[in-house]
Amino acid sequence: MTDTIINLETINPTAFFGVNNGKLDLLKKKFPLLKILSRGTQIKISGAPEQIEVAKEKIEQIIQYLERNGDLGENYFEQILGGDDAEAIDNFVDKNPNDILVFGPNGKTVRARTINQKKMVAAADKNDIVFAIGPAGTGKTYTAVALAVRALKNKVVKKIILTRPAVEAGENLGFLPGDLKEKIDPYLRPLYDALDDMIPADKLGYYMTTRTIEIAPLAYMRGRTLDNAFIILDEAQNTNDLQLKMFLTRIGPNAKAIITGDPTQIDLPRNMQSGLFKATRILQGIDGISHIELSEEDVVRHRLVKAIIKAYNKEQEGH
Repeated sequence: MTDTIINLETINPTAFFGVNNGKLDLLKKKFPLLKILSRGTQIKISGAPEQIEVAKEKIEQIIQYLERNGDLGENYFEQILGGDDAEAIDNFVDKNPNDILVFGPNGKTVRARTINQKKMVAAADKNDIVFAIGPAGTGKTYTAVALAVRALKNKVVKKIILTRPAVEAGENLGFLPGDLKEKIDPYLRPLYDALDDMIPADKLGYYMTTRTIEIAPLAYMRGRTLDNAFIILDEAQNTNDLQLKMFLTRIGPNAKAIITGDPTQIDLPRNMQSGLFKATRILQGIDGISHIELSEEDVVRHRLVKAIIKAYNKEQEGH
């Protein structure tokens, strides 16, 4: 049996150990054959040398992340512990400033954090239309909005248009209180939330007032030509064939578009097929159109979301 000491002097130990040692417990769970003790600004590890070496490498990666970002949620802590290949680990410890998409309010940095999110960024840089398909929590919409905000700030486009189909997910619009805007806004709320993370409130208000940033239901796109704009169609699994074709044919010569969708969350009536499946099939191989698939491995929400998605996928495969 061997002992080793790791110093945490370059970071805030509380950020490493977590509230009530929650993150330390995750570390111990990852390495059950090791004895791991916290001593002030140090960690003492006892056990087999080869296991100590693996644990030490993971801990050093977490320290690097904390040195760069100052804080680390349990989601990312657990993902670093679970990442076994160099490319996955690189998503968390890479210090390349070019990975930052947007500097948000209060110094917040927004960046692609997983392999497929980085592929999505690369695809958007090289193509005018990108389909980003994957389950909930994989950062499709968030990354797309960050790309749009970056393009606006860099004056690549003059405006951002964010749209969603206003499909009734188990609710009836007619019975919701308020005027049309108040009925529609709940469907568009995730887009507002992403923008709040990336643009100061006063500036976002100005952009909305001047229609530099426009958030509207998909039906409002009919008959328009969307040019000099970065356009995002979110929740595209809830469009039918004609709606998606209508959207794609609105795109002007100096525009970029990202279409996001989750094939597992279709809220269309049972007798109506999603247009997303047909579009991704027939538009394969067209120069300038890219298709990125995200999976549960890209989930960046609560650490349990990934487990939930896997459980549902396993249940579906059993039927």
